[in-house]
Amino acid sequence: MPDDAYPLPFTGTPPQSTAPAPAPAPAPAAPLDVAALDDAALIARYDARIPRYTSYPTAVQFHPGVTEATLRGWLAGLPATAPVSLYLHVPFCRVLCWYCGCHTTAVTGAAVARSDGPVAQYVETLLAEAALWAGALGRRQPVTHLHWGGGTPSIVGPERWRRLMAGLADRFAFAPGAQIAAELDPRTLDAEMIAALAETGVNRVSLGVQDFDARVQMAVNRVQPYELVAAKVAALRAAGVGGLNLDLMYGLPHQSVASVVDTAEKALALNPDRIALFGYAHVPWMKKHQTLLPEAALPGPAERLAQFRAAAHLFERAGLVAIGLDHFARPEDPLARAAAEGRLRRNFQGYTDDPAPVLFGLGASSISALPQGFAQNAAAVPAWREAVAAGRFAIARGVAITPEDRLRADLIERLMCDLALDIAARCRLAGADPQRFAGLLPALDAMAADGLLERQGWRIRMSRRGRPFVRGAAALFDAYLDAAGTRHARAV
Repeated sequence: MPDDAYPLPFTGTPPQSTAPAPAPAPAPAAPLDVAALDDAALIARYDARIPRYTSYPTAVQFHPGVTEATLRGWLAGLPATAPVSLYLHVPFCRVLCWYCGCHTTAVTGAAVARSDGPVAQYVETLLAEAALWAGALGRRQPVTHLHWGGGTPSIVGPERWRRLMAGLADRFAFAPGAQIAAELDPRTLDAEMIAALAETGVNRVSLGVQDFDARVQMAVNRVQPYELVAAKVAALRAAGVGGLNLDLMYGLPHQSVASVVDTAEKALALNPDRIALFGYAHVPWMKKHQTLLPEAALPGPAERLAQFRAAAHLFERAGLVAIGLDHFARPEDPLARAAAEGRLRRNFQGYTDDPAPVLFGLGASSISALPQGFAQNAAAVPAWREAVAAGRFAIARGVAITPEDRLRADLIERLMCDLALDIAARCRLAGADPQRFAGLLPALDAMAADGLLERQGWRIRMSRRGRPFVRGAAALFDAYLDAAGTRHARAV
């Protein structure tokens, strides 16, 4: 059993205790010699275009056959006591970052401030959509998690934020201690907005940092000095908004191992609870503004992998626990505890400790997830707004989940979350024969021969060297994956 393999997750019935056991303290990381890692052959074999697996089936399989009537049918079977999560998408930014892969557009300050401007209209439509959900359910469904994403959610401003939060509280029953999280842009976060966040119960924020190097910031059109971010972190903590995640990126123009390590060290100095280390996804055929990036300055796959490994090693040496593909957290953080106990989940917001089986997506392009399938709102704001104004869910597409999908989704999620998988045990829970996956064993053995994982019968574990390649292992269980993979970013 190799020393660098990840432990297998618990595969029986989860314990019912509400007091999670403390996560084990991480072992000190040995010095890392990035130059000694020869990954050219691995990259040649495994740097395919594959999904990030925030859902299965992935959004590529969504189709217009899932409609408002489909969603209403699914909601009819939702128990009144079932906890749900809410996701609110705000597709506006003051300035567009050229690496961005989100559904968002830039609006001017004057347009934001107007009472009849696009942001004001959007807020009113969000409130109407929340009422639509409550009306369809006929009750105030219990909510355990609320996540504001974008775009830049705080662009709505403090008063509209308070109005939205009050409207949600009128239509849903927020559980005591519910997690209320928001993605924030430090450049546009002022004292009044921070006060509104604290007053409305926001207890976890994610600050978009990406990189602190001035040359990189200029290249990606996101200039925010370290001092600015540090000041906003201090202001949030002073206001009582305690949970802090920092989003960093590697693979951006002009980044090097040295510059990424420098950014990682500065991020650690801010003492975050969590860090997400995302690889830049270069898909200019889908996101035209990415053509504004200096493509010749993008690091190659070997350099990208070296950047990730160097930053990851630094985080682990500082005492953070490596979680899933690209997250890190303090051992006492709920995300690290969920990972240690086999309770980590993965959804459209990434890794989460949210156990709710249902997600309601509000806003243009938002995706709702129910046991029966996924339903996505119209991506264009006018189409979304028109549907809601007419009293209809703005469902444009989605996919119903089959029993086979459910089994494969479980296998992919556990592997992405635990970096380990007992195929036979998960199949038994689903009443399925693991022999259906016997054809995958040669491919898994090939990854084992490359030192990326270990296989013992139906049990597999990713190695530390293999962690950046876990999407490739997960893709083996994807029955829909197009070998050409033209819609996806590269794995490394």
